Amino acid sequence: MTSRLKDPLIDRLFEAVLCLKDSDECYRFFEDICTVAELKSLAQRLEVAKMLEANRTYGEIAEKTGASTATISRVKRCLNYGADGYKLVLERLKK
Repeated sequence: MTSRLKDPLIDRLFEAVLCLKDSDECYRFFEDICTVAELKSLAQRLEVAKMLEANRTYGEIAEKTGASTATISRVKRCLNYGADGYKLVLERLKK
């Protein structure tokens, strides 16, 4: 997979994430590297993707997650035309 984002600094970030061993370590790392708002936004987008994959309506998604219709549309665009990252993670989370 060749990403448009490919960059040595991003590579290093991903290496750091991949070396985390459990949820506790993830909490510790992400609390340091992200603001609370950034982390909540990432979590919200993943939940939006999950709900879109389950064919929930924008209204249901907005009500449950608090996401704006712009955020929901952006996630839907990624699901339909993106790099399939959401799909990969959602499939693995089902197992």
